[in-house]
Amino acid sequence: MSNIITRTADGVMDWVNARAPGFMPFYRKHMSEYYAPKNFNIWYIFGVLSSIVLVNQILTGIFLTMHFKPSAAEAFASVEYIMRDVEWGWLIRYMHSTGASLFFIVVYLHMFRGLMYGSYQKPRELVWILGMLIYLVLMAEAFMGYVLPWGQMSFWGAKVIISLFGAIPVIGNGLTEWIMGDYLPGDATLNRFFALHVIALPLVLLLLVVLHIFALHEVGSNNPDGVEIKKGPKGNRWSPTAPADGIPFHPYYTVGKDLFYVCMLVMIAAFIIFFAPAFGGWFLEHDNFTEANRLVTPEHIKPVWYYTPYYAMLRVVPHKLSGVLVMFGAIAILFLVPWLDRAKVKSYRYRGKLSWALLLAFALSFLWLGKIGAGPGTDIVETYIGRVLTVYYFLFFLTMPLWTKLDKTKPVPERVTTHD
Repeated sequence: MSNIITRTADGVMDWVNARAPGFMPFYRKHMSEYYAPKNFNIWYIFGVLSSIVLVNQILTGIFLTMHFKPSAAEAFASVEYIMRDVEWGWLIRYMHSTGASLFFIVVYLHMFRGLMYGSYQKPRELVWILGMLIYLVLMAEAFMGYVLPWGQMSFWGAKVIISLFGAIPVIGNGLTEWIMGDYLPGDATLNRFFALHVIALPLVLLLLVVLHIFALHEVGSNNPDGVEIKKGPKGNRWSPTAPADGIPFHPYYTVGKDLFYVCMLVMIAAFIIFFAPAFGGWFLEHDNFTEANRLVTPEHIKPVWYYTPYYAMLRVVPHKLSGVLVMFGAIAILFLVPWLDRAKVKSYRYRGKLSWALLLAFALSFLWLGKIGAGPGTDIVETYIGRVLTVYYFLFFLTMPLWTKLDKTKPVPERVTTHD
């Protein structure tokens, strides 16, 4: 039976190759003859997992648009119709809402791995920049999708976030009205957000993902040791010209490792979807199960959890324009990391205790800011703590040229040291 399947697959490949000979070189370059370092560990699975979640979001989003009506009068009712009357509609909706949170979880872990192993250093600066553009577009995509169900938190969250543009001198008020299409979020807001969420931003996101992968495959993947396998000895069991410390990405990583972790992600997602789709109000806020009412303000207006660190920075700064600049500056400074890090070694595996302590403190401060941003914002002590954490967030990057130079480093091996 296996011989029949193999011959059939080979026949199909030969048929395609005869009619589109350009496909096979493309496949070999990016899959079977793309040689990845042989010492990848669990931190290197999140790029693949984010691609899987992206596919889930696109597919479930297509089915949701078949029944969703982007108008202030019908949006909430159409979501209820999907949940109650469309066959398996509740599953598609929860797959999409859970997928949004899982998307940010794997992206944040993917970004942290980049910081930890210096994946932004030369020659991968462009890979990092494209990745940050993906993150920026993803935030815009998620925000617009969050507004569409037209629940209480969707309406008031949109009003608060869009009104931030009003802090811009001279053009602020006009820009706010232009984005909303009205004086308050309404039909015009929903229609343009729906168009951007369903068509424009997904196209930009897919383009950036393709460019991100192509840029990565041109320079090769980084690894936990931060050693360039392309510069090492050549020749292995697959090719005399391939890096000796590399193995084909397919099938050794796609089947041997990534498939296992994809199955684990699917199991975790299934558990959340079937048993806790709201995840205690973190993935779906309780206020969003109530239709938007512009006359009733929720007790606490706050964004979804993946925006709360930046929302905390906005909220702890007393001056509105300064808070807006701090919030957007916290995202913009991430683009500069490849030029701020002056360390002689890439991976934190070979850096000193100072680098490790500062990185872990940065991660903890980001999580703590997320907790503060998810709270009511009325605690004075939390406000002062948030200010300290915000200052540390920026100091971590602004002082990076100094402490990355001063920190002691360990000798880096000429070749990768482990085969995970």
